[in-house]
Amino acid sequence: NSTDVPSVLIGTGTMIVSFGLFGCFAACRGSPWMLKLYTLSLLLVFLAELVASMSGLLFHREIKDSLLKIYTNAVQNYNGNDEKSQAVDQVQYSLTCCGVKNYTDWKTSPYFLDHGIPRSCCKDESDCNPQDLHNLTIAATKVNQRGCYALMMGFLEENMGFIIGVLFAATFSQVIGMRLSCCLSRFIRTHQYEMM
Repeated sequence: NSTDVPSVLIGTGTMIVSFGLFGCFAACRGSPWMLKLYTLSLLLVFLAELVASMSGLLFHREIKDSLLKIYTNAVQNYNGNDEKSQAVDQVQYSLTCCGVKNYTDWKTSPYFLDHGIPRSCCKDESDCNPQDLHNLTIAATKVNQRGCYALMMGFLEENMGFIIGVLFAATFSQVIGMRLSCCLSRFIRTHQYEMM
């Protein structure tokens, strides 16, 4: 909630590109101290990625609770127009689900009083009219029964091995960069003495 995700991604991308350009510049100049500085920056990135990967593993229960709170809040503050509402609609369309635990979660939402259950919950939009969506008994036959939170958690748990594998592969690719940078620095230093 508190961070602007695009800004974080742009900042991270800019930092990675800057480190990469610095590494290229250090290699082109043949400067051992610049290569050591580049190795240090790779080490810092490696440690940050390792901490992020491990915290994801260690705090998965807190992450689940946080996701539940965020999604429940988005359902309760749903208005059909803002970005959070569009995100809820997108989740409900793509996962063919409705509400947090099931479609009855919508009855506590202020949106339900005026509009009923959102159309993104409908099994078949052509068979879903606004009057049906105001009545929970009738809506039970027209909307998806499964809750979105359980489906999201199921998707994450099914793909957890793949997600962790990608995180660790990205993290340990930094080790290769550090090793190559150290080898190049050592090679340049030994050849500088030979030329003198």
